[in-house]
Amino acid sequence: MEKLFTFLESEGVDAVLLDGVRDFRGRYPAPPELADRIPDPEYLFYGKKTWELALAALLAGKNLLLAGPKATGKNVLSENLAALFGRPMWNVSFHINTDAAYLVGTDTYDGHAVTFRPGPIWLCAAKGGFGVLDEINMAKNEALAVLHAALDFRRSLDVPGYDRIDLRPETRFIATMNYGYAGTRDLNEALTSRFAVLDMPVISEENLQKLISRRYGGINVRIRDQLARLYGELERKAESAEISDSALDLRGLLDAIALMEQGLSSGDALRMCVVNKSFDAYERGLIHDVIAARIPEDLKKSDVFDA
Repeated sequence: MEKLFTFLESEGVDAVLLDGVRDFRGRYPAPPELADRIPDPEYLFYGKKTWELALAALLAGKNLLLAGPKATGKNVLSENLAALFGRPMWNVSFHINTDAAYLVGTDTYDGHAVTFRPGPIWLCAAKGGFGVLDEINMAKNEALAVLHAALDFRRSLDVPGYDRIDLRPETRFIATMNYGYAGTRDLNEALTSRFAVLDMPVISEENLQKLISRRYGGINVRIRDQLARLYGELERKAESAEISDSALDLRGLLDAIALMEQGLSSGDALRMCVVNKSFDAYERGLIHDVIAARIPEDLKKSDVFDA
């Protein structure tokens, strides 16, 4: 993934850390049959300090917990890290029905005999993958218990009725958690202690400008800057509880630009992808007013894009 190395070098990420990743990739080449599991990220994560902290933790053999509010790029960074290290990635989205059998594996009948069907945690351990544990603070105790031995110094999994499997040395787990989502809870100390915890910052205006320009190269610079400032203003209003964080949706802002690129007016695109994310009529009015103060409603594609 040379484009990622080039990108990180241009962002000024520590060259020693990047050389460490190159050495890691040389020592642990990914199996060719798993090449389709190595991500090819659509979006790149911007944030030099965050990159350096994450790389240092993973190179030291630690598992990583990305914690913070929504729209801070936790899943984007997870995917970028797997791509940079050249590792096949398995994603586990935790919810109330995620149990130990799903994570490790279970017996199944294949039409001829009962065989073991491995789960994503087992596959990460056996194949040296990067396991992304999404919304880990929604997991049940039963599911978390499976992870304890895999995440600590034992680095092993016991599969009932089969055998113990030791994690390959290149295996890493990257967990994500949002604060305050319905159904979430605080992680217990035993699980938290098994991670290096990275508090994810909200994207800066400068980095958001870079992200928009990279994704939409023909966008007018003035419009780009206004969109980046708009996002920052929505973030500040959400932080001060003037509005909820429903409109604080980086994906939504980028989707709105994509709809403008397809010919929708700025007003229609931002309503669909930002304003209407709130289901409270009064709050939608507030969000609309914030947007209208910066972005005219009637901008056409030719106004938003120079080419």
